[in-house]
Amino acid sequence: MEQLNSTMFAPNISSTPGPPLSASLYLLHSLVSVVVLSICFLLGFPGNIAVIIFKLKQEHLTSVSQSLMLNLAVSDLLCLLTLPLWIYTFLESWTFGLVACKILGYLLFCSIYGSMLTVTALSVQRYIQVVYLQRSLQEGKKRLLALIWLVAMILSIPVLVLSQLTTDLPSTQCRFNLSSPSQVVAVLIPESLTGFASFSVIAFAYISLHRKLNQTAFFNNPQTTRLVTSIVVTFFFLWIPFLILNVFVYSIQEQ
Repeated sequence: MEQLNSTMFAPNISSTPGPPLSASLYLLHSLVSVVVLSICFLLGFPGNIAVIIFKLKQEHLTSVSQSLMLNLAVSDLLCLLTLPLWIYTFLESWTFGLVACKILGYLLFCSIYGSMLTVTALSVQRYIQVVYLQRSLQEGKKRLLALIWLVAMILSIPVLVLSQLTTDLPSTQCRFNLSSPSQVVAVLIPESLTGFASFSVIAFAYISLHRKLNQTAFFNNPQTTRLVTSIVVTFFFLWIPFLILNVFVYSIQEQ
């Protein structure tokens, strides 16, 4: 979903000089965005619906893992359900007003942060389950899910303030209007720090598992291991380019 973030909420840094976006370049960007978002919706929507429907049949998952998987699917759906509006906007223009721009942008970032924190919690849960067989996050499951969404909502607050309707493009769009370095920091720093912190926790959990346990113990439940590992690896390779881009944009703005 980080690709959705960078596609739909590319920052409009008004303090950075440069020529206006040409009509041909804007058209190319819009067409690419429509194709990417359409593929995400067609693949992601039914896939996450299937996770929700069949989650109770995944007997190899613990109750906590099932709840986190369900939470991940819900956070993804929260983002995917907004895609038809963004696709329409790229094809036409944003016609839903400033309030809708801020609310939908806020929901988008809540889902992105929610997904990131949920994947991190899945890795921690796997670590606790395998290394400390008698310990679990079961008792605090509801508090954990509430904490994930509370943190996601707090981290997404800058979107409510900085999302604006821009008219300097061939059509009206809903984007970040970053007119000062402090506003750039308010958006990029939470994304980057949260992303790098999540990766650090995930890396620690899996490196510790390999160091403390032999291969047989680590893969005592191949289905669960493959499922969690595939989610983490995919999440890692999709988020790293986005975080690097954030650091690059921030360094340019500082200069």
